[in-house]
Amino acid sequence: MAQILVPTQSYEEWRRLLARPDRHWKSGFSAMTLARSWEAASGFPPEVDAILRSSRQSELEGLEPLLIIPEYQIPLPGGSRPSQTDVFVLARAATGLVTIAVEGKVDEAFGPTVSERRADKSEGVEVRLKFLLQCLGLSEIPGSIRYQLLHRTASAVIAAQQFFASSAVMVSRTRIRE
Repeated sequence: MAQILVPTQSYEEWRRLLARPDRHWKSGFSAMTLARSWEAASGFPPEVDAILRSSRQSELEGLEPLLIIPEYQIPLPGGSRPSQTDVFVLARAATGLVTIAVEGKVDEAFGPTVSERRADKSEGVEVRLKFLLQCLGLSEIPGSIRYQLLHRTASAVIAAQQFFASSAVMVSRTRIRE
């Protein structure tokens, strides 16, 4: 994917960025729901803003989004595809830049657990898990943790390094379909 970004005119333009648009672009599902929510917002959508404010972390006070990128990709070792974050935000706070990886779900799980991924026994899975341990500063990963949460969190950390940001945040927003 080219590093050239083009501003969107509507939520419908997010569809072309999806890895599998035929599967993920449906009314009431996460991709379209997130696109609508972010396009309608002036800054952060209310749900994301509430999550960030509730953290009470001084590094997140007065956050102002500078750059919002849908379906942001970060290459990770050991995989055939990059980690694809639903929404990436580069924001400014009083203490410096902050990278935010937002992962949204509507009636969806965060994929297999670490134990389920390890059952794959492929060399790539172990390479990626070893990298995630190192990237996140962990000595071990409990098997019950959702694999997708780990690599999205690592993506936020890697993006912080790329943008020389002082903080990285991973926000997970889950909603049950009405």
